[in-house]
Amino acid sequence: MENGEIPENAPELCPGPQSETAGKSDSCEGCPNQEICATAPKGPDPDLVAIVERMATVKHKILVLSGKGGVGKSTFSAQLAFALAARDFEVGLLDIDICGPSIPKMLGLEGREIRRSNCGWIPVYVESNLGVISIGFTIPNPDEAVIWRGPRKTGLIKQFLRDVDWGELDFLVVDAPPGTSDEQITIVQSLEATGIDGAVIVTTPQQVSLIDVRKEVSFCKKVGVEVLGVVENMSGLSQPLSEFKFTRMTETVFDASGGGAAKMCNDMGVPFLGKVPLDPQLCKAAEDGRSCFSDDKCRRASAPALKMIIEKILAQKNISTENGA
Repeated sequence: MENGEIPENAPELCPGPQSETAGKSDSCEGCPNQEICATAPKGPDPDLVAIVERMATVKHKILVLSGKGGVGKSTFSAQLAFALAARDFEVGLLDIDICGPSIPKMLGLEGREIRRSNCGWIPVYVESNLGVISIGFTIPNPDEAVIWRGPRKTGLIKQFLRDVDWGELDFLVVDAPPGTSDEQITIVQSLEATGIDGAVIVTTPQQVSLIDVRKEVSFCKKVGVEVLGVVENMSGLSQPLSEFKFTRMTETVFDASGGGAAKMCNDMGVPFLGKVPLDPQLCKAAEDGRSCFSDDKCRRASAPALKMIIEKILAQKNISTENGA
C-alpha cells in the first residue's frame, strides 16, 4: 500500500488510508491493514510538493518503457538524449533502472560520481547541455548487486526527482526498467502533477516480446500516460554487402510473421513510430558510450531510422525540430 491507495484486501467501507479515521472506524475492525493505516502519516505526500517545484523548470518529460528486458530500451534512451542535445536542446537523462543501471556505460560516463551543491545533486554531464543521473554513479564496485525492496527504490526515485539540480531543461528523458511495477508506478505518480508528455515503448518484433508490450500499453492507459508510440527495435540484421559496397542487406532475425509491432499498434490504437535495424555499428556506439549520429557507419542504417522516429515524437507534441521547445 503506497501513496494513499486503498489496498485490494480492504473492507467494503474502507475510509481510505489518508482519512483521519483510517484504522479507527468500525469498518476497520479485522482488516489486516488496520495498524498500518492507524499509524501512517496523513495528508498529501510532502515529497510531491518538492518534486513539483523542482520539475517546474523542465518543459517536456518523456518516459522510455519496455515490456521485457533485452529489447534495446536503454540504447534508445541514450540515443534519444544524444539526438536532442545535438539539436541544441537542454536535455536531462534520468536512469531509474535501480537494479540494472546501464546508462552510464552507454553515455561513456563509467567511473564518474555525482557531486553535491547547495542546490542539490549535480548531474554528470556528457556535454554542457546533456546531464545524466543514475544510481550507477553511486556504486563504487560496478559488479556489486543492488538488492533493494520496493520502498527503497521508491525513495531513491523521489530523491532523484526532488533533489537533483537539473536547471532549465527542454527535455527530461526517463529510462525505466522493464515491466509495470514499483519504478514505473513511482515515476508516473511523482510526475503526474507536473505533466508527462508521454511514453515511448520499445519492443522487438516477435510475439514473446509483443505480449509484454501489450501489458505496457495497457498500463499507460490505466495510469493516464499518453503512448507517444511504439518502436520496433532489432527489426532485421543490417550489414554492409562488403567493406567497399555500402548498400546494406537486411536479414530477418526475429520471427515477425504475426505482423510485428505495426500490427499490434493497429490492434491497440496506438501510434507505430517505426523500425530500427539490428545494426552492429549502433551496438558498438552504445558499448563505446557515444552518439550513433556522429558515426559515418551508423548513418547508413540505424541513424536514419532513429532520426525519423525522433522527428515523429517531436511532431506529435508540436515541438520544433530545432531549439525552441
